[in-house]
Amino acid sequence: MDIAQPVVQTWDPAPTLTNGLTNGNHSTNGLPTIDELVARTAQENGIERPSTHTVSFHYNSSVESHHFGRSHPMKPWRLQLTKQLVLSYGLQYAMDCYETRSARMDEMSEFHTPDYLSFLRKLTPDTMKEYNEETQQSFGIGDDCPVFDGLYDYCSLYTGSTLSAVRTLLAANQPSSHAGRTSSRTGASDIAINWSGGLHHANKSKASGFCYVNDIVLAIQLMLTQHPRVLYIDIDVHHGDGVEHAFASSDRVLTLSFHKYDPLEFFPGTGGPNSMGPENPHNPGAKHSLNLPLKDGIEDDQYKWLFDKCVREAVRVFQPTAIVLQCGGDSLGGDRLGKFNLNIRAHGHCVKTCRSFGLPLLLLGGGGYTPRNVARLWCHETALATDSQLLNTLPAHVPHIQAFRGPGRGDGLLYPTLTDIKHHTNDHDWAYLQEQQRRIFEQLRYLQGAPSVQMNQLPDNIWELREDIEAAMKEEDEEREEQNGVNGDGARARRVREKNIGIRGEIP
Repeated sequence: MDIAQPVVQTWDPAPTLTNGLTNGNHSTNGLPTIDELVARTAQENGIERPSTHTVSFHYNSSVESHHFGRSHPMKPWRLQLTKQLVLSYGLQYAMDCYETRSARMDEMSEFHTPDYLSFLRKLTPDTMKEYNEETQQSFGIGDDCPVFDGLYDYCSLYTGSTLSAVRTLLAANQPSSHAGRTSSRTGASDIAINWSGGLHHANKSKASGFCYVNDIVLAIQLMLTQHPRVLYIDIDVHHGDGVEHAFASSDRVLTLSFHKYDPLEFFPGTGGPNSMGPENPHNPGAKHSLNLPLKDGIEDDQYKWLFDKCVREAVRVFQPTAIVLQCGGDSLGGDRLGKFNLNIRAHGHCVKTCRSFGLPLLLLGGGGYTPRNVARLWCHETALATDSQLLNTLPAHVPHIQAFRGPGRGDGLLYPTLTDIKHHTNDHDWAYLQEQQRRIFEQLRYLQGAPSVQMNQLPDNIWELREDIEAAMKEEDEEREEQNGVNGDGARARRVREKNIGIRGEIP
């Protein structure tokens, strides 16, 4: 486990501006450079490093170029839009930014079976004909989880970023000679962010719901090496079934999912009011699955009220030592698949509530199928993590600014009223929400207190053991290159055709 990963941008205050421009380094034509424009925007928004905590941002831009298919709702280039908003506002000045490596197969096999991972690694549009339909279906491959070039690389990239984020949280939990906050240790953080992660549906040996590798399960497993209890909260519009099932028999993980529930018409059809974990009361995981089944059209005030009530009670009873928050953007109003009426600030309220407990916090992405609004959301929630307040008008130098301008696209604002664009009938009343809250409180009463677990501190030098890891990474890269050499020309041609295909003509 290597904490000393390459840092893209170690924190440095935003450059001092003179006459609206940074000192020196002017462009040759007299116009401000992009760096100068970003520095100006950062100053206008008061972007600076938080004094009370450290935030880290974990990302590998290679994840952006993968493509599920022209008609598939999952668009990894939404991550590029998110990155561009974050950087254009200058939020990088408030964070430690890590360029992450891909997860290795042995790291992903901490949860997933070797046979399944080997299948994903070998699977390409050219090799899929070697597997019959029955074999592909047994591993979850189909319309929802298609085969595309670079599938295994895509999975290892987003998973690697999530594991990188966890390692910085664990580093903050290690003994340090520094006084004050624990994250004063080099390479440590109190809040860690990976918007490319949060793929909560994948099972141990099967893809599901656009998810192939469950980075969340792997993250929580790693956190449990130092944390006695982890609270997992899921605010995606879809039930966090994969994570719930993975920890169904554990009393060290409490899962809490807020989602639309319709067992016949809405994926995955699980997470109903009676879904509380194993039925056997002697199973340690009994009652440790909390589910809030919602209907269409829930509004901001209703969602915030229900979230605060249930999360605060879960924290009081379970006493977690760390929190993982899956921030799926398909619970926003106007989503291509979801039918809630949440605006960006209401969704972000969940981040603020989780921050208020002062616990190590892992923020992950997830669903979200209207890319421009997903980018707005995750930029806003990055700002919340860094105590930044962003101006509503998007900076003019944002790349692909056309994605955010015009009627129906938010008119160039960070916080458009999404329900003005598309509004769903609200099927909730307060009686229904209060009943859900009462049921969750009643379920929490059955927990036998927070489990006490004897934890062993990881050795200090664990973060310095890089040589074996680097050698294994090199070996995996060489094997992939050798494999891609077969029919490589066709694969490269497809990648060229499909790279960021959504940027032109596909912005919904």
